[in-house]
Amino acid sequence: MHVMPCDRASDREDRFALAEKGPARLPRQSHLKARVMALTRLSLRDFRNHAATRLDGMATFNVLVGENGAGKTNVLEAISLFSPGRGMRRAHPADMASNKGAGDFAVAAELEDGAVQLNTATTPATPGRRTVRINGAETPATRLAEWLAMTWLTPAMDRLFAEGATARRRFLDRLVLAGEPGHARIATRYEGALRERNRLLGEADEPDPVWLDALETQMAETGAQLAASRRALVERLNTALAAQDDGPFARPILAYNGETPVDASAFAAALRNGRRRDRAAGRTLTGPHRDDLDVVMAAKNAPAAHCSTGEQKALLISIVLAHAALPDAGGERPRLLLLDEIAAHLDPLRRSALYERLAASGAQVWMTGTEPSPFADLPAPAAFWRVDEGKVERI
Repeated sequence: MHVMPCDRASDREDRFALAEKGPARLPRQSHLKARVMALTRLSLRDFRNHAATRLDGMATFNVLVGENGAGKTNVLEAISLFSPGRGMRRAHPADMASNKGAGDFAVAAELEDGAVQLNTATTPATPGRRTVRINGAETPATRLAEWLAMTWLTPAMDRLFAEGATARRRFLDRLVLAGEPGHARIATRYEGALRERNRLLGEADEPDPVWLDALETQMAETGAQLAASRRALVERLNTALAAQDDGPFARPILAYNGETPVDASAFAAALRNGRRRDRAAGRTLTGPHRDDLDVVMAAKNAPAAHCSTGEQKALLISIVLAHAALPDAGGERPRLLLLDEIAAHLDPLRRSALYERLAASGAQVWMTGTEPSPFADLPAPAAFWRVDEGKVERI
């Protein structure tokens, strides 16, 4: 049925309200991938300190300002839930509800003025289980990567180079996922087989070799793909970084530190030959789950872990900007960059350079700050919201 233009707004309101509740079903829009879409509306219900928050009319740059603890980062976290995984804080779903441990929450978003509806929520009966709906149909969270390419930087990530390898692998996988939406599904299959193999290796009885063969075949196929994708992205980032002029941000040199074979048959053989050793250790000692990302500051030829906190933050910003500039960083999907307190410790020169490169990336950018003044040089279009005790007002 043809809908007259004057009815489109009210129709969109009804569909968005249904998406917030979860049961609505919309037809998949096959034409959407012909052009880049953007997040155009966001709704939070009982999420963290946001009882009922709604943001409309997003722009290329979107800035949330307010005092510390007002709920700015909570909005970014809500957006991050529309990417595979546990979000930018990696919190348990029960801890995201306003009534922690007992309540429920819902976050709804729309792309391109309602053409695509995204919803994620918990229920009071299952506060620890977060469901995902795309156009009203419940779907695995890994499918979110087919609609959005998302990357983020948070103050907590300033310690990325000083902590263990797990956080660096997660960071690298997030960058890979932005360009390869199937990466999340592959990682999920690998991790599932890895957990089951570790369980078998830890049992008192000798594991069934046939079952181990099947698990190791799955690990080899998916693990080799994970390692190959990570290595390929590191090479591309190094090429992009080397081509850049020396600018206001430190230039990093990246290296993928791992021995995972990119050939599946070779990886399967390594797992099979390592069974006795792994059984003694109680865990699998070979695979992409043990690899690492090494970063060196080019100007000083020093490992990032030995650099100052400010230098480490500059290295992270350089990596994210280089990734955002890759021609297929998001493919045909809309790209979102969530940058929490990104401008707080940058001087005006570096802030200006940051905004210029973000504008050239083609991504929709979300940033937070305690006041609007550091964002005065943002190129148009930009939208500002003030956040105060979980309430959001357009300014």
